[in-house]
Amino acid sequence: FSTPVGIIAGSIVAVILCMAIATIMIIILLRRNRPDCSEKKSCDAYTHVIQYPPLEHHINGGYGGLTMPLFPSPGSVHSSVRTYVDPHTYEDPNQAVREFTREIDACHIIIESVIGGGEFGDVCKGKLRMPGRLEMTVAIKTLKPGATEKNRLDFLTEASIMGQFDDPNVIFLEGVVTKSNPIMIVTEYMANGSMDTFLRKNDGRFTIMQLVGMMRGIASGMRYLSEMGFVHRDLAARNILVNETLVCKVADFGLSREIESDTTDGAYTTSGGKIPVRWTAPEAIAFRKFTSSSDVWSYGVVMWEIVSYGERPYYNWSNQDVIKAVEKGYRLPPPMDCPEAIHQMMLDCWQKERSHRPKLGQIVQTLDKLIRAPELLQKQAKPRPHNFIDPSAPDMTSLSTVEDWLMSIKMERYLSLFLSAGLSNMDQVRHVTVRDLLNMGISLVGHQKKIMNSIQTFRAQTGDSIQQHMSQAALV
Repeated sequence: FSTPVGIIAGSIVAVILCMAIATIMIIILLRRNRPDCSEKKSCDAYTHVIQYPPLEHHINGGYGGLTMPLFPSPGSVHSSVRTYVDPHTYEDPNQAVREFTREIDACHIIIESVIGGGEFGDVCKGKLRMPGRLEMTVAIKTLKPGATEKNRLDFLTEASIMGQFDDPNVIFLEGVVTKSNPIMIVTEYMANGSMDTFLRKNDGRFTIMQLVGMMRGIASGMRYLSEMGFVHRDLAARNILVNETLVCKVADFGLSREIESDTTDGAYTTSGGKIPVRWTAPEAIAFRKFTSSSDVWSYGVVMWEIVSYGERPYYNWSNQDVIKAVEKGYRLPPPMDCPEAIHQMMLDCWQKERSHRPKLGQIVQTLDKLIRAPELLQKQAKPRPHNFIDPSAPDMTSLSTVEDWLMSIKMERYLSLFLSAGLSNMDQVRHVTVRDLLNMGISLVGHQKKIMNSIQTFRAQTGDSIQQHMSQAALV
């Protein structure tokens, strides 16, 4: 009697143990497959920032060849062009956010470090871990605590704009976080940051082909936006982002607007607001009329920024001086080592009559031709006649000695080099060229630019012959 009872009891215990083991294994498998949100939620990570190396550590080490994909594969560009819809036309701005963006659960975002600041809050670097997708590095814009409802809507409006774009040379929106705090905009991460800062950090380190490749990428992105019926209004190197392979993408749509479809000239008119004068076309400054043609003017300034490695357009002039000079016909001179073909493209973009400026598609085609025939980039731009002198330039005619002149531009360290080269008076200095500076041993590009700009000003103020010397301005 006891033997059957023991067998039955043992069987029951064995079954219970098997069920318990199976249950434990199922739980373990489920936990492994579930996204781990306990590691560091974005709302908690915001106050526990990990310090990461500066962005220069992400710069691509190889500068020898052109590393960017100049011609994206056919599948990467959409053949059917959609029409941009201005989120400002929505009675309920939140509807535009729902329609054009994707909501991301904050649980899937891990903030790692603060890499910058914006109008509405911090810009962070982090990770996006979505179920069924590979982990990716992203940039995260956060809305600062205590922001007003208007701040919130303005912040998310930029996301509603970005969410409509899908082009290899326009920054891509991954999604937004609106159902928890802080509110976030999540975009692809661009390791080298804004173009102006990146170029200044790497002054003189790229080949002209690499610089032209950057121009081509920006022009392609702007062509895409133009074809969607969209005006950027704030195109500048500071609003271009660069990734680790030097691909450039148009970003920052805070001032962007839709082109009114019922207007014959395709213009956007605004009654006020801030305008980036140094990058803005004359008709946009004078009449607040923004078109794809005014974006082309801005693109020409971006080309100048690229070749000059992030120099400030119009130097230290006031905005009023810039406006007056441009109206009189002044145009930025070719930067050092600028190919003639590239400076001519800049001048074409700066035609006073907007109908005379090239279309963005034509700019892309021209750059493609230059990339395929690099010998066209060998001829350097020649200075052109001018009749306008920088109104803020110091009076160079009062400087009687080479030492006084070098001290006035804080380049007195090179006095011995000038004297050793037989340059003992200002009449001799006015004939100095960039090649002379190199022969003297002045190799720093920034110092060469500073010295040559001063010499050009001196020539202009003393009425030097424009046929013999470089000028500081070009008329179109």
